[in-house]
Amino acid sequence: MEYESIHNYYEKPVIEYVHAKLGAQHAPDRLADIACVALNHLPPRYIRYDVDMTFYLSPHEANEMATKIATAVEKAITLVEQREAGRSKKTHS
Repeated sequence: MEYESIHNYYEKPVIEYVHAKLGAQHAPDRLADIACVALNHLPPRYIRYDVDMTFYLSPHEANEMATKIATAVEKAITLVEQREAGRSKKTHS
């Protein structure tokens, strides 16, 4: 059986959203942290092929998923920034 094609559908759109919003402004490690935090706040949607997911989604479901992605990324940005601020306060104390 082929398992390499199995992945969480949200990975690609979350990474694309993070890059579109913050790409040139932040280090790759920080972008990866934000993407991971966002993905941990979304339900997993495992698929084999992205085209299958796109084909079977209704427009309402697609909009709902896009909203969930935006919300999760925005919350992740805030959380990562708060953690970084907390670390720098401890370093400077």
